[in-house]
Amino acid sequence: MKVVAFNGSARRGGNTAILLGYTLSELKKEGIETELVELGGAEIHGCLACRKCSTRKNRRCSQENDMGNVCIEKMDAADGILLGSPTYVADVSPEIKALMDRACLVSKANSGMFRHKVGAGVVAVRRAGAMHAFDALNHFFLISEMIVAGSSYWNIGIGYEPGDVEKDEEGIRTMKVLGQNMAWLLKKLHAPS
Repeated sequence: MKVVAFNGSARRGGNTAILLGYTLSELKKEGIETELVELGGAEIHGCLACRKCSTRKNRRCSQENDMGNVCIEKMDAADGILLGSPTYVADVSPEIKALMDRACLVSKANSGMFRHKVGAGVVAVRRAGAMHAFDALNHFFLISEMIVAGSSYWNIGIGYEPGDVEKDEEGIRTMKVLGQNMAWLLKKLHAPS
């Protein structure tokens, strides 16, 4: 089993990556392979609404000049998907939004590529707006017919400067429980009948 996590922050290794790291560590403890993909600094364009993915049905977006298809391929190959984002104007970052929009359309055009995979969103926030960003991430999982793993609280960590989320004890605990719950769910879904 494998879980791929996407850090949708423009800051590589910042608060969003730290939060995802706690969740991935718990998955690793359970013997699940993990990978963290940093979108910050990489080119990923928004959906063009060209609908070529619907006519081609090749599990790819028509845009070949950025890392969109690399991410979609990783999502397709994984059993679980984590999407992480900082809170930008009470919403998700443009990088994660671009990935969500394109991946969603490609999945729908190809008979629901992500159906029955396990998903969870993680949000880093300075003060407010995290719930809207968290909802946006969950909308991707739900429209993609995925199973959403929960935690002991909303998957949110509070911090402003890089590393500040380390001071949010409840946020860290929430990320750890998320990893444990995601591992449990993945094992149940992949258990022999």
